[in-house]
Amino acid sequence: AANIVAAEAKKADLDLAGTLDEARFADRAEHDLAAALSVTEQQLSAALADENFAAAMAALAALRAPLDTFFEDVTVNAADPDLRLNRLRLLARIGEAMGQVADFAQIEG
Repeated sequence: AANIVAAEAKKADLDLAGTLDEARFADRAEHDLAAALSVTEQQLSAALADENFAAAMAALAALRAPLDTFFEDVTVNAADPDLRLNRLRLLARIGEAMGQVADFAQIEG
């Protein structure tokens, strides 16, 4: 997810920090991923406040299935630029959540 966001951000001047518009979701997988992300963000906030890094990693791990489904069912680079931007914002939020725990780009393998 982070690689896609970084690559697309380099190509164009995109406001990925803007508001995610759930009304623009065109696929069930987008809704499911956004819902899972909302739960994860709440769990992550609580886990990090308690310095419970095992719980933080478990919260992130819960995104695996909905993220896999998203990438199987959804074309991030949609022809509609607003839909594409919204999907990139969703992925950017996942990157932000992951970045609260670790810089996973530094992990090799």
